[in-house]
Amino acid sequence: MTFFNSFFSPQKQQVEEFVVLDVTEYKEAVINKDVQLVDVRTPREYRSGHLGNARNIDYHKSKQFVEGFEVLDKEKPVYIYCRSGARSAKAARKLIDMGFKKIYDLKGGILNWR
Repeated sequence: MTFFNSFFSPQKQQVEEFVVLDVTEYKEAVINKDVQLVDVRTPREYRSGHLGNARNIDYHKSKQFVEGFEVLDKEKPVYIYCRSGARSAKAARKLIDMGFKKIYDLKGGILNWR
């Protein structure tokens, strides 16, 4: 790509990765903080126990997933977690496609939260 094209071509800058934080880093980032904290487990799992003021947006419900995240600020960091880390990693990739800039995932999910 030439300088001219790279300077004048409208291109959407996209995040390529999300950050996986260990439990200590994640706790420092979310405990007693006003952050966008999202539990991507099912409502039943969420009711069995969740982190602080996390909102529940079920990864498996595609339409509700998109609608739930559309109301969040894509420019602000979003912290996500699930049971073990598998669903939240998949959710993070969807969020990248949706235009979120800063995505943080809890390593090992809520099972590692102590």
